[in-house]
Amino acid sequence: MAQGLKVRGLTKEYPTPAEPLAVLRGVDLEMDGDGGTAVVGPSGSGKSTLLNILGTLDVPTAGSVELDGRNLFTLNATELAQFRSAHIGFVFQEHHLLPQCTALENVLVARLAVGKVREEDERRGAELLAAVGLANRSTHVPAELSGGERQRVAIARALMNRPRLVLCDEPTGNLDAHAAQAVGEVLRQMAAAQRAMLIVVTHSTLLSGMFPRRLRMEEGRLVEDAKA
Repeated sequence: MAQGLKVRGLTKEYPTPAEPLAVLRGVDLEMDGDGGTAVVGPSGSGKSTLLNILGTLDVPTAGSVELDGRNLFTLNATELAQFRSAHIGFVFQEHHLLPQCTALENVLVARLAVGKVREEDERRGAELLAAVGLANRSTHVPAELSGGERQRVAIARALMNRPRLVLCDEPTGNLDAHAAQAVGEVLRQMAAAQRAMLIVVTHSTLLSGMFPRRLRMEEGRLVEDAKA
């Protein structure tokens, strides 16, 4: 079975009263555990649209997305939801933690999407929190955590099910420079330790500079960034 992520001819259009609005115009991408890829570009260039399609939260107008040999958009809705929960992790600018749940419980929420929480899952959740530097904060609810700590909980949650692909949309956008660098380092190191493919959409030159590959959205396509 082919390994890695293979994107071919990805297009996305939205209907308008005049003519369709083309946001993606034939995106091609291949990766397989290369240490992480940053995607940069101005607001409105299609970065988040691309990420949503790669994460199967949106469907393309045309083109294909394969992950480890599975053509994702040939799966039915139930199969796609199951595949997403088991193989794709998300980290967003807004951490989306449940306010009434502790840090550990928020990490374990990811497990509920694929089955019951077992004792070994609780151990893994605690290990992930320790790995992101929050071993002594596992019983704290989000309101008792800093912005950087909440985002690190979100990283642990994204990695809970050992996903092959981790997608991050402006994960440090709400953080100061010090917290952003710390979160970026944790994200990069944790994804590498889990052997997960990592794609980070960001406006931050600090964050994008942490990854060995940097791509730019340009006229609806991905190109190698000249400033990398």
